[in-house]
Amino acid sequence: MGAGETIRTRRRAVPWLLLALWVGVLAVASPFAAKLGDVQRDRITDYLPASADSTQVAEIQDRLPGGETTELVLVYHRDGGLTAADRQTAGEQVARIAGEHDLAGEPQGVPSKDGTTLMYPVATNEPGDDEKKRDAFVDAVREVAHSEGGLTVQVGGPGAMTTDASKVYNQLGGPLLYTTVAVVAVLLILIYRSPVLWLVPLAVAGLADYLSMGVAYGLHEAFGTQVSGQSTGIMTILVFGAGTDYALLIISRYREELRRIERPYDAMRAALRGCGPAVLASSGTVAAGLLCLLAADLNSNRGMGPLGTVGVLCALAAMLTLLPAILVLLGRRVFWPLVPAYGSTPKVRRSLFAAMGSSAGRRPVTVLAGGAVLLGALALGALNLPGSLKQEDSFVDKPESVDALQTLAEAYPERSSQPITVLTPADRADATLATARGTDGVDSAQQGRTGDGWTEVVVIAEDAPQTPGETRTIEALRDRLDGSYVGGPSAQQLDLKETNARDTAVVVPIVLVSVLLILIALLRSLVAPLILVAAVVAVWGATLGIGGLVFEPLFGFQGTDPGLGLLSFVFLVALGVDYGIFLMHRMREEAMRGAEPTTAALTALRTTGGVIASAGLVLAATFGVLLNMGLVALVELGFVIAVGVLLDTFLVRTYLVTSASVALGRKVWWPGRLSKTPVEPVRPQRQPEPV
Repeated sequence: MGAGETIRTRRRAVPWLLLALWVGVLAVASPFAAKLGDVQRDRITDYLPASADSTQVAEIQDRLPGGETTELVLVYHRDGGLTAADRQTAGEQVARIAGEHDLAGEPQGVPSKDGTTLMYPVATNEPGDDEKKRDAFVDAVREVAHSEGGLTVQVGGPGAMTTDASKVYNQLGGPLLYTTVAVVAVLLILIYRSPVLWLVPLAVAGLADYLSMGVAYGLHEAFGTQVSGQSTGIMTILVFGAGTDYALLIISRYREELRRIERPYDAMRAALRGCGPAVLASSGTVAAGLLCLLAADLNSNRGMGPLGTVGVLCALAAMLTLLPAILVLLGRRVFWPLVPAYGSTPKVRRSLFAAMGSSAGRRPVTVLAGGAVLLGALALGALNLPGSLKQEDSFVDKPESVDALQTLAEAYPERSSQPITVLTPADRADATLATARGTDGVDSAQQGRTGDGWTEVVVIAEDAPQTPGETRTIEALRDRLDGSYVGGPSAQQLDLKETNARDTAVVVPIVLVSVLLILIALLRSLVAPLILVAAVVAVWGATLGIGGLVFEPLFGFQGTDPGLGLLSFVFLVALGVDYGIFLMHRMREEAMRGAEPTTAALTALRTTGGVIASAGLVLAATFGVLLNMGLVALVELGFVIAVGVLLDTFLVRTYLVTSASVALGRKVWWPGRLSKTPVEPVRPQRQPEPV
């Protein structure tokens, strides 16, 4: 066998070997991927700060006799005042519930002073820590406690609110995946204008998502990584969003090389050599940024880091191996009807990005200053962001549990309708009870369950839940009850807010340093990385400002999720730098070929502008899917990231980064050798004759 035949055989074998490898990998991952849903947990302890009082309360409660308690409040209300028949109906329904379920004690009705409302606190250990049994218990109670004859009956309380939230998180499984796939499919069809090509990156992204599910399950089993509905949903979005971005860049470069190189195998090798470093660095920044979340104290944030990283790396592996293999095997015909013929040149058209580059090239300082003023003005809108999101305002559409909470707040203004739970060592129960009763802001306190060396003290505050008055009561209890833990729904929200502030102060600097180091290594410069990092930070501030202008006035949201600032920063910095890498890496390529700084910058924008715009639209659309979810926190996160990506793609990347590069000239590559002397133009190598 001659040398030429050996080369041809190798070319034919490599794609098939890669396909076989992926078949084997997916076969191994399949049993684990199917189990990911079984280990997904959306209990409050899966989202709380790891070291907070409220977390300790929730975990100790799980160990008390009967395990985790499901607490409900049955609310019976009639605007004109309850009738005797209403009270009889309430008693009969509660008695039926007590007969069908193992309740903790006999429920006692508490009437409101105005006579319009009667509430029955109900608690049970029956479901334990089984989320499916808890949801089934809540649904069973709601089936019995139903409205009739003008009497409004609502089932609320912490257990009901947790069930309502879990139903929303269930949408982050199948419905989120299907919606994401549909959105990406439509965009790819519009971008490629081909009946076949769009299927390839979409199918590869789907296989990468399936692989990520298997790897995520393995991480959980090996290291105890927390798996929640939020983290798995974000992982899927990252696989399709980031993965499709990488595919767009690779396919665009592959199309270029097919015009220069005859054989698809050789064209793909050239494409991967050209854009591979940018794709690797891009995925590296995202992975590094997400892994920085391991430094967070909030359980939900810390668990999201590894799972998000898994999604990005699985997408990277698929797009650098499986996608090229399939494209090479399908050959040029996969681009039909716009097939890039060997030796052809694409039609030269005046593109939008060439026009943008021309304006930035003529007056770079003016464009740069104008853009900076615009971003600064938008950032001022962050001052209008609503305060911290209350528990009852966390749903887009109010569920029954929230309606019940609001009914209680109106009917019992003299007391809180949501207990504060204090856990104290059993030998100090009496002293703790006395101290709690003597604390300012406490309406009443009584002893609850005892076991495992601990005693519950149930405290009712004078002020409504999650008001400044109740917050002062919780803080006073924590100050006075040394050695005890103060928890409950309101304490959990307080801990979430404080821990998010702490996590932001810790994680943000780590993310900035990590991303900056990766950019320095890739671009071999200090100035260019600083420009890119400054640009994405400016985008983050401006996007939060846009959120402040629309969240309450347009969306009607009554608060901002405490974790929005940190999560949006991590995602916008990590993902936004992606497009800067694509642009700057191509700019550096042109400079290495001897192009003058202005020419290199404008050429890079002209050649990468289209693919960056397409990638930005896809990524924004995938995160935009979260706008259809039922939790305000997810809608806010999806909005901020989607708008931030679009702002970065069409303003910052095209105008401001290009303008800064033109204005600085060779200094943009300081202190690398490109900043000192012009580079001798590299003569294109003659392509070898086909063998």
